Amino acid sequence: MDTATVFRVSGKVQGVGFRFFVSSTALQFGLTGWVKNHSDGSVVGLAEGEHGLIVSFLKELKVGNRWSQVEGVENNPQSYSGDYKSFEIRY
Repeated sequence: MDTATVFRVSGKVQGVGFRFFVSSTALQFGLTGWVKNHSDGSVVGLAEGEHGLIVSFLKELKVGNRWSQVEGVENNPQSYSGDYKSFEIRY
């Protein structure tokens, strides 16, 4: 079943290629949505796709890339909208 989640990743996640990591990971799982830096130093976004793939995606975000130091991942499940055709980095 398709679902969606709004996520927020805190820690050392800006200036370390984290948005690219999130986008690449989402595309590997076939998810759609977006990611962007937040003014408080976190990275936020929305991902849509099959529930099990979103769960796996969120697990990868907790690990992060080699330059990041993830302190926390929050997610807020949402209704699937189908509005997104790809996964984009927003600025």
